Amino acid sequence: MTIKSSLSRLKGVGPVLEKALADAGIFTIGDLLDYYPRKWDTYLAIKRIQGIQPGLVSFEAKIERVSMRISHRNRRLTITEAILSDSTGTIKAIWFNQPYLAQTLIANNSYRFRGNYEYKNGYVSLQAPTFEKLSTAPVAQEIIPIYPETKHLSSSIIRKLISQCIDVSDQLEDILPSAIIKVHKLLPKSTAICLLHTAKTQDQLISAKRSIAFEEIFELVLTGLVIKKNIKTSKAVLIRYQAEVAKRFVALLGFGLTNSQKKAAHTILQDISKDVPMNRLLEGDVGSGKTLVALLACVMTEQASYQSAIMVPTEILARQHFMSSQKLLQAMGVKTVLLIANMKKAEKETALKLISSGEVDCIIGTHALIGSNVHYHNLGLVVVDEQHRFGVNQRSSLKGKAKTMPHVLTMTATPIPRSLALVVYGDLDVSIINELPPGRKPIITKLVKDMDRIHVYKHIDTLIDQGQQAYVVCPLISDSDKLGAKSVEGEFRILQKTVFKHRRIGLIHGKLKPDEKSEIMENFKNGKIDMLVATSIVEVGVDVPNATIILIEGADRFGLAALHQLRGRVGRGSQQSHCYLFTASDNFDSLTRLEALEKTNDGFKLAQIDLETRGPGEIYGTTQHGLLNLRLANIFDHELVSEVKQAAEAFINKHNLLEYSQLAEKVDGLRNITSLD
Repeated sequence: MTIKSSLSRLKGVGPVLEKALADAGIFTIGDLLDYYPRKWDTYLAIKRIQGIQPGLVSFEAKIERVSMRISHRNRRLTITEAILSDSTGTIKAIWFNQPYLAQTLIANNSYRFRGNYEYKNGYVSLQAPTFEKLSTAPVAQEIIPIYPETKHLSSSIIRKLISQCIDVSDQLEDILPSAIIKVHKLLPKSTAICLLHTAKTQDQLISAKRSIAFEEIFELVLTGLVIKKNIKTSKAVLIRYQAEVAKRFVALLGFGLTNSQKKAAHTILQDISKDVPMNRLLEGDVGSGKTLVALLACVMTEQASYQSAIMVPTEILARQHFMSSQKLLQAMGVKTVLLIANMKKAEKETALKLISSGEVDCIIGTHALIGSNVHYHNLGLVVVDEQHRFGVNQRSSLKGKAKTMPHVLTMTATPIPRSLALVVYGDLDVSIINELPPGRKPIITKLVKDMDRIHVYKHIDTLIDQGQQAYVVCPLISDSDKLGAKSVEGEFRILQKTVFKHRRIGLIHGKLKPDEKSEIMENFKNGKIDMLVATSIVEVGVDVPNATIILIEGADRFGLAALHQLRGRVGRGSQQSHCYLFTASDNFDSLTRLEALEKTNDGFKLAQIDLETRGPGEIYGTTQHGLLNLRLANIFDHELVSEVKQAAEAFINKHNLLEYSQLAEKVDGLRNITSLD
């Protein structure tokens, strides 16, 4: 048997089980060994139901009855309940979104259960316990690996299969260099994998997890360092810093820059004044003024007789950037042009001629900027706004339009915790704007129940009477019985006919034609619409200072980062702004996340919470980060991340990566999903 052997070599693997394993991504013995436990249970003394106290418990009981229902508040939430009994009493167990358990748990059969007995969602119950048939439950041991399960694939089945082939783990080769394994006191890969499945003591498990986590982070950090090293060997255009130009730019604003803006601008202008390509990430919370810093860099680029390109994810945002920056740039002598897919043929042809001839200095647009028919005269600076919304290939195409490697500034209003930036964006230098312009008031955020809806509507009506405007955001475009969520089309009809029939209401979503979307946003910005019913299409960059209230329906369906972005559509002027979060969910984790949004306006704190609960792939887009594979590494383990960073830097300075074929292959694969290269 080898790590490449078929699973059919294992006892008990027939066609049905083989399909269940394949559905879980397990096709070979090696895949099975690479199927890590999702957690490790510590053996607890078996209790009788009568003696159970709140907390972590373990007991044996018979299934009296089991049922599954759909939550009346959230149609996407299934609730499986079981009544368990032994000779001393009964207890209720509950699982969320595991409907298959209603068929897995068999009435009158006995199982060993382990889980938290606690007060939650209004009653005391056993919350999502793990369980095994008594006939297959492991004997008393200190550590029990618990694996990700499906309808036909339980932890006990996986443990049985792994026990038949665990010796094959000896065939696993180390990816990390032996010197690093020795210096950092890591286990060989074969030993670490073996102990993940069979550890008898906590010390063994801790050592195995640390070794695998070290390798996961090392591969990512090394990838960033390789990219950064390659970039630094390239030559870029020189864009000389001119202090008088910067002073004239700031004077035109009519207000001073914040200290964070000044610091970020200084660093960026220093970067582009060198002949080494800048590759910098500018982080800043919604409304912090990142665009002004980018425009100053564009002005300096024009002064050096080079072009700049600003690429944004939507046509609405491209038009807004163009219109809001045109006056300022023109005053600085910078000629601008808009380039988006939805332009009249004559307009587009004119724009393309201006770009190729060098008659325009700053080109603002969407992915149209990387079209095959776009030829830049002398591109020197690339600015990519909301960079995680673009695929790596799109960013590479824009950089490839330059004759010489351009300087690259990427911006995001999705705050990225420093630890994540270090691991995932290791190829980038990072600047942070962590201040809001003076005069901005924190947005008052409230999680409200449906019974209080009438009070929220009255508040909105009062603010509209005062000349202010409102957003109503829904998760869906059209009504869907299956999803049970509000849609913009449905809500638009209801509000228009009932409580806000005396108001001017607009509707916007992604399926409208670009011209329609632009006209609606322009009417809203100009005060011709009192209330805009929208999908999350307004999440990024839309700036209407007079909009002071946002109501978000189905708030539990959005991640914290998206909710924070949506909330950032208000609070952009000097007036007090409000954000109301409505949810029909009774899911404890969802409500906990929404309560965090109530308590803080700090995007960095929220990003950390979102990252801990949902993972980097969920937040930053599966296109770029869905394959990060951080299964055991905790990027908030600053001590380990720091140790890995030092090890990776020492390695790349002393060794040729190509001499380590497996590691080189890993790095090459990760370059395709993590870098801006």
